[in-house]
Amino acid sequence: MAAYLQWRRFVFFDKELVKEPLSNDGAAPGATPASGSAASKFLCLPPGITVCDSGRGSLVFGDMEGQIWFLPRSLQLTGFQAYKLRVTHLYQLKQHNILASVGEDEEGINPLVKIWNLEKRDGGNPLCTRIFPAIPGTEPTVVSCLTVHENLNFMAIGFTDGSVTLNKGDITRDRHSKTQILHKGNYPVTGLAFRQAGKTTHLFVVTTENVQMLFKKNLFEMAINLAKSQHLDSDGLAQIFMQYGDHLYSKGNHDGAVQQYIRTIGKLEPSYVIRKFLDAQRIHNLTAYLQTLHRQSLANADHTTLLLNCYTKLKDSSKLEEFIKKKSESEVHFDVETAIKVLRQAGYYSHALYLAENHAHHEWYLKIQLEDIKNYQEALRYIGKLPFEQAESNMKRYGKILMHHIPEQTTQLLKGLCTDYRPSLEGRSDREAPGCRANSEEFIPIFANNPRELKAFLEHMSEVQPDSPQGIYDTLLELRLQNWAHEKDPQVKEKLHAEAISLLKSGRFCDVFDKALVLCQMHDFQDGVLYLYEQGKLFQQIMHYHMQHEQYRQVISVCERHGEQDPSLWEQALSYFARKEEDCKEYVAAVLKHIENKNLMPPLLVVQTLAHNSTATLSVIRDYLVQKLQKQSQQIAQDELRVRRYREETTRIRQEIQELKASPKIFQKTKCSICNSALELPSVHFLCGHSFHQHCFESYSESDADCPTCLPENRKVMDMIRAQEQKRDLHDQFQHQLKCSNDSFSVIADYFGRGVFNKLTLLTDPPTARLTSSLEAGLQRDLLMHSRRGT
Repeated sequence: MAAYLQWRRFVFFDKELVKEPLSNDGAAPGATPASGSAASKFLCLPPGITVCDSGRGSLVFGDMEGQIWFLPRSLQLTGFQAYKLRVTHLYQLKQHNILASVGEDEEGINPLVKIWNLEKRDGGNPLCTRIFPAIPGTEPTVVSCLTVHENLNFMAIGFTDGSVTLNKGDITRDRHSKTQILHKGNYPVTGLAFRQAGKTTHLFVVTTENVQMLFKKNLFEMAINLAKSQHLDSDGLAQIFMQYGDHLYSKGNHDGAVQQYIRTIGKLEPSYVIRKFLDAQRIHNLTAYLQTLHRQSLANADHTTLLLNCYTKLKDSSKLEEFIKKKSESEVHFDVETAIKVLRQAGYYSHALYLAENHAHHEWYLKIQLEDIKNYQEALRYIGKLPFEQAESNMKRYGKILMHHIPEQTTQLLKGLCTDYRPSLEGRSDREAPGCRANSEEFIPIFANNPRELKAFLEHMSEVQPDSPQGIYDTLLELRLQNWAHEKDPQVKEKLHAEAISLLKSGRFCDVFDKALVLCQMHDFQDGVLYLYEQGKLFQQIMHYHMQHEQYRQVISVCERHGEQDPSLWEQALSYFARKEEDCKEYVAAVLKHIENKNLMPPLLVVQTLAHNSTATLSVIRDYLVQKLQKQSQQIAQDELRVRRYREETTRIRQEIQELKASPKIFQKTKCSICNSALELPSVHFLCGHSFHQHCFESYSESDADCPTCLPENRKVMDMIRAQEQKRDLHDQFQHQLKCSNDSFSVIADYFGRGVFNKLTLLTDPPTARLTSSLEAGLQRDLLMHSRRGT
């Protein structure tokens, strides 16, 4: 009994001698170099240390000289003078870089409290933010303990006379701070501690009168009952349960220990308990603790992983099913995705699928079905039940796998997904829900190795949904051309040919003409190429194609169909037949007939073109030349008649001018030429024979010297004369520059750039303007030929 009441000795720390780090030269800082390879010295603290504390990564010491020292992990000791005499108490806050100290600046019992802000400096030392006396009243007494609340609003000081003072308010400032005496007794205060319970703050005071012994005697049940009777808060009870559990664990009573640890859930860090049972390999006890942790919804993903691994290790399927098969979401106390991962990894696929399906983890459900179980039919059925957005995304992700193994069913689902998709419910489509459709073009890569299904899908989309994206029609055209190019059966090939032409004529390739043309050229689909040429008005390319294949009648046919739009086709046809050595008289004659009717080429150029053909005799172009010469003779006769008429008209006009100048003019007009009323004085008469009332003349005339009736026609004539004079001057200037310049082509280019050769069309041009235009065009050709010879 006497031995039981003796004080026990507890070893709380391990002892280790710490040495100062070596400097660069191998010696400790400030030490005298010693001989030998292990030259170093033990770490020595300053003498006269009176108090120590720790926190914020450093040990804090106070000594008899009034200095405060800091020893961080680097073991670089630093300090500063805090008091003039000595330091007696230190308290380093854990959440703030604030240090509270008690010491003396003068002899006698007059302790001072100083608050230091270690983050700010004052001349190299920490900033002292507050100084105040520590004694509770006028009677001097010695400070025995010190504590500060982490919220910086409470500081308690205990004294050897049994009194305790509380400083309320911001401890770092004098303002708004109050000091009051909380406790008076007869025994020295040996310990102070703040305890926060909700919004209530408790201050625990320990004196030398009694010794808070139950734990030391392992009477934990009594300690728990006593704590409950005194209404100790849950945090305090959790501490007792933890110590009781540690005691039972150390005695080997793991079942009892886990029951105590379970009572600490919510207060004690779970890893503290889990680590103990993992080390002891007590899976049953660990499972019980983790189950309770999940039931209280305090488990994280790691706890769920560990619990499921415990179930799988124990092969306890009943517990596993009970854990995962909850009736409602409110009963689920674990991370579902983590559980699915663990069950899948452990091979419990049915359990993983149950969780994935019931908690709408569609990606995990499909991943297990396709990658682990290989049940492609079930995976496709499941996708068909999903909402549109999720069905679309999963088909993009798994479509290739499904197409490889079940192509027909996958194609059917894609058809529905891209036209009028409704999720199926129990094998039946929900027709009341609004239909959605995906972009069919995005699913084409899924059919990469399934051309038959691709053809069926594309044809379905083009028929059911004519406004499908352009990529559908492009791919369908390419597929039909490939099938046509590789088909050997003539009948089938003809059918494929008709299908390709029909698709080209559907009007879906107007905006992608070039792409369709390239596809037809790649597969040597000539009928398609010619059709696209014609649709794109590429008549030159059509002509070139028939010339390459020596299809003479088609060449003539192209000229007949499109010669009105592109007259140069006839000239190209003539040049083409002229280069042929075989007998092409029939085709040359047909071309010459059209050239003659349309007056497309000068006769000399026709003769020069046909001169390249050794088989083209004079008889080939005799009719053409005769008719051409007859027409030119007729044109010359017409021109001579017109010239004679113009000369007679000029002679008549000159005679009229002479008569007006030399003979008197009798004005016999009786009516005004404007108002057609009887002419009255005053009146105005013109030599042209028109007479006007003076007031009518003044109202309508633009000039006193011009007849209002003749002015418009006279103005036209004058404009024509001025234009001719300008052209004549410009022609002379152009000819002069052309002869004097070393670079005739640059001169012509300059005049073309300034629009000199552009035809000036007047509204009053007479019918002979066409002749003038042709003459100007001939002049331009002559100038170009002259410039080429000059250069």
